[in-house]
Amino acid sequence: MPRLKTKQLSTLLGAFLFFMSFTASAHEIRPAIVDINLSKDGNYTMAIQLNLEALIANIGTQHKDTNESDQAHIYDGLRQMPYNELIEEFADFEPTLLPNIQLKFNQKTQNLNVESVEIPDVGDIDLARDSVIHFSGKVPSDAKELSWQWHKNYGNAVLKVSTDKKPELYSSYLLDGKTSDTIKIEGATARSTWDQFINYIQVGYVHIVPKGLDHILFVVGLFLLSTQLRPLLIQITSFTLAHSVTLALSIYGIISVPSSIVEPLIAASIIYVCIENIFAEKLSRWRPLIIFLFGLLHGLGFASVLKEIGLASDNFATSLIAFNVGVELGQLSVIAACFLLVGIWFRDKPWYRQRITIPASVLIAIIASFWLVERTVLA
Repeated sequence: MPRLKTKQLSTLLGAFLFFMSFTASAHEIRPAIVDINLSKDGNYTMAIQLNLEALIANIGTQHKDTNESDQAHIYDGLRQMPYNELIEEFADFEPTLLPNIQLKFNQKTQNLNVESVEIPDVGDIDLARDSVIHFSGKVPSDAKELSWQWHKNYGNAVLKVSTDKKPELYSSYLLDGKTSDTIKIEGATARSTWDQFINYIQVGYVHIVPKGLDHILFVVGLFLLSTQLRPLLIQITSFTLAHSVTLALSIYGIISVPSSIVEPLIAASIIYVCIENIFAEKLSRWRPLIIFLFGLLHGLGFASVLKEIGLASDNFATSLIAFNVGVELGQLSVIAACFLLVGIWFRDKPWYRQRITIPASVLIAIIASFWLVERTVLA
């Protein structure tokens, strides 16, 4: 390959990584958490925890971060509003919102009634805040089943349904406006183990691709110094075993580390891998052990996602394993993409290290350094 083209390749790779770094900023669009409770007195309550400003600004899952949207300036203005101002904006938006949320009993859509809205104080405007919209209403006397859906532009949602007799009747991760299963109210059984297994594989995969840019860049960093499959798989296996351990321990409540500590350390782990890529021409025998230690950190990061979504107690272990499988499939997808885009074409070239490994590692280290500062000094 001519020298000019290899330089162009490095430039394009750098531009891509630099652009992608902005998708992991503090205004990430997280899934909404929808809790529906059916009480024995014949009433229901529904609470939707979400990023209210992103909803009003019409910024959905076509963006991973609010800053990507043309409406970002509207979102930023809303994010600075105290309760009394933002609640007025919500009142104007409410007629648009309600028709796009469908709670059905026996296939019949209910007229929704907003009971109240919880909006936290303004706080750090660089961080998204989670508001909660509360609904309430009467369950039809003949209701035997229910379903829930909202417009795909509102993004992903975690749906949880409970009754007085069954605190964990149903839970599911719904992508991009997908309608929930039809949920039997009386004599109901929870979702099958297989359904929950598939659902949480999907949750784990999405957490890596496309949502987990810091984890993606960590895996790319491993690839850059290990384009041969065997040593790369050794590192990935070490990483997987480690994050599986801390993910399980954290979810079971055995260990607990604040995200304010975990997230900066994850950024630091990316920086370390990139520095080693720059100054080491080949893998050291200690690298798998170091990657294992970093995997412990990343597992704590994965745990924060699962704690937010929650796991049904009846299939707790199954869902935990499925999430881990999804994470692993996401990581393998990143590795496969690296091989297809770079590895199989250039890994044996004499200039690979100088024109691919080092420039890409420098750029990833710069991105991770920005995250480290953002998660410590600017937090």
